[in-house]
Amino acid sequence: MFSKVLVANRGEIAVRVMRACEELGVRTVAVYSEADKHGGHVRYADEAYNIGPARAADSYLDHESVIEAARKAGADAIHPGYGFLAENAEFAGKVEESEFKWIGPSAAAMERLGEKTKARALMQDADVPVVPGTTEPAESADDVKAVADEFGYPVAIKAEGGGGGRGLKVVHSEDEVDDQFETAKREGEAYFDNASVYVEKYLEAPRHIEVQILADEHGNVRHLGERDCSLQRRHQKVIEEAPSPALDDDLRERIGEAARRGVRAADYTNAGTVEFLVEDGEFYFMEVNTRIQVEHTVTEEVTGLDVVKWQIRVAAGEELDFSQDDVEIDGHSMEFRINAEAPEKDFAPATGELTTYDPPGGIGVRMDDAVRQGDEIGGDYDSMIAKLIVTGSDRTEVLARAERALAEFEIEGIRTVIPFHRLMLTDEAFREGSHTTKYLDEVLDRDRVEAAVERWAPEAVTSDDEDEEVTERTFSVEVNGKRFEVSLEERGAPAIPVGGAAAASKPSGPRKRRDDDEDDQQIIEGDGESVTAEMQGTILSVDVDEGDDVEPGDTVCVLEAMKMENDVVTERGGTVSQVLVGEGDSVDMGDVLIVIE
Repeated sequence: MFSKVLVANRGEIAVRVMRACEELGVRTVAVYSEADKHGGHVRYADEAYNIGPARAADSYLDHESVIEAARKAGADAIHPGYGFLAENAEFAGKVEESEFKWIGPSAAAMERLGEKTKARALMQDADVPVVPGTTEPAESADDVKAVADEFGYPVAIKAEGGGGGRGLKVVHSEDEVDDQFETAKREGEAYFDNASVYVEKYLEAPRHIEVQILADEHGNVRHLGERDCSLQRRHQKVIEEAPSPALDDDLRERIGEAARRGVRAADYTNAGTVEFLVEDGEFYFMEVNTRIQVEHTVTEEVTGLDVVKWQIRVAAGEELDFSQDDVEIDGHSMEFRINAEAPEKDFAPATGELTTYDPPGGIGVRMDDAVRQGDEIGGDYDSMIAKLIVTGSDRTEVLARAERALAEFEIEGIRTVIPFHRLMLTDEAFREGSHTTKYLDEVLDRDRVEAAVERWAPEAVTSDDEDEEVTERTFSVEVNGKRFEVSLEERGAPAIPVGGAAAASKPSGPRKRRDDDEDDQQIIEGDGESVTAEMQGTILSVDVDEGDDVEPGDTVCVLEAMKMENDVVTERGGTVSQVLVGEGDSVDMGDVLIVIE
């Protein structure tokens, strides 16, 4: 067994890996950017090394800095977690060529399965059904159009190194192809250091089913059952569960064996996930995630197997000590991603200070997190701040237990998706398990989400229909010895500061922004509308020039925040009088981006 492991990641997954190491008697090393120097993974590790400047997600993508930190620490293995370098075959190869052990599949296996076109071809050879499309990277927008001509619209353009919906663009007509092709390539380059994309037919209403596998260096391959990840918004998973409520025993067995067959053909070792789309009783291979998954937790809960520990043990040369017949699914489990997002604003990323952070507990409740009360949540990284995992004897018990746990979960100072989760536990389609991957984006009534936020969000809610802020104040009173919590709304009043993190209202006029070349502030003059940044992030593109005419709802620029692209749109028409940002600029919440006269 290893003596010291460097975890090349951050946040809750870094802490999750460190906890597994600690139970195996292995010391841990954290790496961090300047923006993360107070992060939970830094607090948890036995030692930590700075590898990059503030507000730089690229710090965690710097191969040489990570490897050099491992040398300084005297580590003997590197675990990548998920995201960042976890599926980067080049980095895995560098680690394999170094004095360190790579905790994950080999670079060669990652090449075969991590790049989606290679994986599709391999699976076809292993007699695993695949969605119709290309088995080679698309070189141009014309390749996308050719697939659409053969199979019809819509088609999906996918980044080869993609995952979690990033680098995936759905094209519904020919006039969308050029823009979406370039966007998918740009996201692939930005998030996965791989601009290659491929194309496949887009299924209209599938279930998203994935199979967890473990494979050792002695030829043993096991699957640990399936997970259902169908509840998604913009292709980002929100709630996952195991087992799937949509599969019968026959389909479950066929999918599990197909997953084993595919990874065995790829000469794959360590942990991985084979993802499928299921529609009308048929299943189609989608991709292999050559790493640990966010939702590995629910598999652990229903199998009793620690997937992360097995990752480390397999990398250390140990043999899986259980057969396929030994894997038993006991009970049901759901994972609720606790994202710093505003559900009523189309899940836009949110930032702020965790003035209150009091997670739930009790039987069947597990928390995977790396934050604590008082932490600042910025916009540099992914919006997920924690995972709530609820387990019970069956799905009915899990739904009831989850209602209790989410009601207990207290977070203040920042928007989260907890009100949305509480809504879903009352939603008929979700409770029945009949939802598909399209349910949130195309079926769920948006008004229900807004109502859930108004009912369950702990902080003030500003109505889109009114200019003044609505401040909610809660008081405790006693009547005849009985305690009551009374909430009052006051419109137009200043918010009560809480720990220095009062809610900020939307700017009503021109704001200051920092000029990149000067230390002073540039004042934006005039009576025009100031289009401001609603979150901290990076400008990916500017779509207007000074003098352009725009209509209400037009996109003026694209802002990347927490690994998501967000269109910045105008609220009224007019002429662009000032463009104050350019591609690649970093902006803070409230900065003026565009002025319209």
